[in-house]
Amino acid sequence: MTTHEKKKTGGLAGIVAGDSAICLCSADDENLLYRGYSINDLASHTSFEDVAWLLLRGQLPNPTELADYKKRLRSMRDIPATLKSILELIPSTASMMDVLRTACSALGTMEPETTSTPPFAIADRLIACFPSMLFYWFHYHKSGKKLVLDSGEDTVAGQILHLLHVIPPKEEHRRALDVSLILYAEHEFNASTFTVRTIASTLSDFYSAICGGIGALRGPLHGGANEWAMALLEKFSTPAEAEKGIKQMLSDKKLIMGFGHRVYTTSDPRSAIIKKWAQKLSQTAADGFLFPIAEQIEKIMWQEKHLFPNLDFYSALTYHFSHIPTPMFTPLFIMSRITGWSAHLLEQRANNKLIRPLSNYIGPNHKAWGPQA
Repeated sequence: MTTHEKKKTGGLAGIVAGDSAICLCSADDENLLYRGYSINDLASHTSFEDVAWLLLRGQLPNPTELADYKKRLRSMRDIPATLKSILELIPSTASMMDVLRTACSALGTMEPETTSTPPFAIADRLIACFPSMLFYWFHYHKSGKKLVLDSGEDTVAGQILHLLHVIPPKEEHRRALDVSLILYAEHEFNASTFTVRTIASTLSDFYSAICGGIGALRGPLHGGANEWAMALLEKFSTPAEAEKGIKQMLSDKKLIMGFGHRVYTTSDPRSAIIKKWAQKLSQTAADGFLFPIAEQIEKIMWQEKHLFPNLDFYSALTYHFSHIPTPMFTPLFIMSRITGWSAHLLEQRANNKLIRPLSNYIGPNHKAWGPQA
């Protein structure tokens, strides 16, 4: 095949890069399945721990397995003293994404993967201790407090909120976060997941692949949209003001984050689920007026650009109404997506072939060698 005959597309859009039994993102019927289960059913009837087990082990846990799994995750929350010392040395001004990337890499030197490491051990360890890493660093630099890392909560969502606020969370906030973790857990061959699979295909170690995923997620075109969406929402005080502002932004051709998707064409199946939680939490929030502002922006974006809100848009409000600081939104993405990343890493290893695509060369033709003038 010549250079000009190679099939190419911007950002690999539409290119099938491999087989996977983990997730179906369907543009035809705007559906999302994890291991065959609808995201609507999972968000309605399961917990994040159910979904973590499902993605990693291929089936939903029975009640005994789920109870044992929660106990196992709780037992893995603490982190080595050396890692705590490293977190204490990371500047308070550091990006929280950088904190998690650095902590993950450091843990890999203290608890390295070996040929005898059980297949799910590192995945479970990171699910359990990613919140510990972030909130130990956060509270140490905020108040000098060395946080006790087992909150007593039996869910990841409860652990996150308890460590953040240092008090037991309200049940509606815990369940809203639990649902958001389910929705963010997996999404096929997105940029960070494909990065993880590419690194895994070289037969690199587990931690290196996950650090690569964090690096990919750090970019605002992938993981940071919920933070940008929150910044946008906070610009406006009323729906009318939001309508005027958004129309002006569109006229100025400014990018409005939290809308549209590379896979779906008319709706993100996750958006309606998280929107209900944002609405519910808005009813008791001091700044609950932000929800009708969000709905007005959604309306204008559909009318003017035929763009729909993706998961990030109403997730931003759900997190905000749960009193989660905006810079933590994307780190929470990591705490969820570690499940999908790990499932894909293990799937890649099970039937591995080095990922090495071609490029379409657009440089000059062969140049004759000779002295330069």
